[in-house]
Amino acid sequence: MFDNLLYQSAAKLLEDDIRSNKLPGAVLFSGNDSCGKLTAALETARVLSCSENPRGKWSCSCPSCLKHKALVSPNVMLLGPRDCSLEIHAAAKAFVSSASMNDSHVTSVRKLENRFHQALWQDSDKLSKIAAITSELDEYMEELDIEHELPEIKEVEKNAQKIVELCEKLEGGFLYDSIPILQIRNLSAWAHIGAASGTKVIIIEKAERMLEGVRNALLKILEEPPANTMFILTTSRRNAVMPTILSRLRNYSFSTRTAEQEKEIIDRVFHDGAVASYSGGSLIQHYLEGFLPVRPEAIEKRAFDFFDQIFDGKIPDIADLIKNCGKFEPRVLFKLFLSNMEKRSRGLFARAADCQKAVAVSKAIKDCYFNVSTYNQGIQAALEDLLCALARERKR
Repeated sequence: MFDNLLYQSAAKLLEDDIRSNKLPGAVLFSGNDSCGKLTAALETARVLSCSENPRGKWSCSCPSCLKHKALVSPNVMLLGPRDCSLEIHAAAKAFVSSASMNDSHVTSVRKLENRFHQALWQDSDKLSKIAAITSELDEYMEELDIEHELPEIKEVEKNAQKIVELCEKLEGGFLYDSIPILQIRNLSAWAHIGAASGTKVIIIEKAERMLEGVRNALLKILEEPPANTMFILTTSRRNAVMPTILSRLRNYSFSTRTAEQEKEIIDRVFHDGAVASYSGGSLIQHYLEGFLPVRPEAIEKRAFDFFDQIFDGKIPDIADLIKNCGKFEPRVLFKLFLSNMEKRSRGLFARAADCQKAVAVSKAIKDCYFNVSTYNQGIQAALEDLLCALARERKR
């Protein structure tokens, strides 16, 4: 039980609560990004539906556990924003280099694909387009299935690249940065349908990003939860989660791992033991950012230049910026660009007297990302609006 969750004391707490039947019906996993919260959530779901006795052994091969390990269990609903593309790139590299199907490749793709469950997207005008992509994706995954003999290495590389492209198309074109209220309503209907066996588990990532209407809709479900259903919410900002929702959740805290511990995790998951040390934050996140089409250092420089030009009274060439940033595809590039702009603003407005200006600039940057990720505004238009907002702050 929880053998795949390394260097987290929360694993022992969860195991003890499950064995003693003290695990509540709604929990919160809180901690920094890349600390294993989703891994723990998926493993909790597997254990709760295991049909063996004693249940939850990592080596269990009951039909339920096999489905959970492959992330195809009908008892799990996964929703919420997540940047999956870099993990999929890393998993594809590991897959091609070993020329054999491995767990990291399967689960990385399924972590994304499961967010497009038909029950969640019912009544959405995007469902038919999503279904076409996921159907094609499943065909390529089937060709590289572990039960089949793999084709020649060139064909393996071609198929793996196609899977990556389809996943980027799915994530970039349809995955919301904030859960739509329609999905919560659809989720409620799904949760009230009894499971054939085991426990239904609903995993909601980035709970702090839910808008007010979505939070209120979820709160109603938590107040009168369906029978035999468990809710697992994850967050990297516990204080930003709605207090009335927090009051209905038991919190399990996840700690930040050391660089050496993260290095071991990268080797286990992506079979890359040649990862260099890194002291600037999460080594896992740094490793995944190495798969970006534009280097993070180049994005940082362009973000700093863009910010400095505005506050020097100049007008940056936004079209040229977008071109040199790879059109901000995948979407995580745009998020990285804006986070570096905010980093630059903190350096510029470090004095107490600049506090009001710093808040205004931070809000403008956050609004820019929100307009793109939630309201589907074009990146060029969003950056033009940001330029105008920051120019106004400069005049003030």
